[in-house]
Amino acid sequence: MPQVVLVNPLIPPNTGNIARTCAARSTELHLVGPLGFELSNRYLKRAGLDYWPHVKLHYHESLDIFQDVYHKRGGRCLGFSVRGNYSYTKFAYKESDWLVFGSETDGLPKSFLEKCDYTLTIPMKDPQIRSLNLSVSVAVALFESCRQLGYL
Repeated sequence: MPQVVLVNPLIPPNTGNIARTCAARSTELHLVGPLGFELSNRYLKRAGLDYWPHVKLHYHESLDIFQDVYHKRGGRCLGFSVRGNYSYTKFAYKESDWLVFGSETDGLPKSFLEKCDYTLTIPMKDPQIRSLNLSVSVAVALFESCRQLGYL
């Protein structure tokens, strides 16, 4: 099953909603600090409701620490960006993929995107709308990968 990675998330309800989505799919969730909130934040917990015990949560203090874990565990690093090279629907996912998303305001650092095996995008029809909400983007990408891999 692909894993979800959030790098420097800032908005507690987004992370809570993503945690709930990951719990629903039994998907591991990796949070990479620094975070824009405390993990005990009431808004984070409220968005995840009573699903937190079902979340396979991992916390990494920095991007460097996460990269060490990712390299040890293997798989492909798929960086999601408004400037990605592949549409998320036209990409062939593998079970060992890491779906990596950046913060709500800055996205993924360019230096990290350059190290990704692939960069993916969720195309927008209206050029004035550059991206979806982070929690929506994660759900769309995770469910597409699950659909392709036969998990739905």
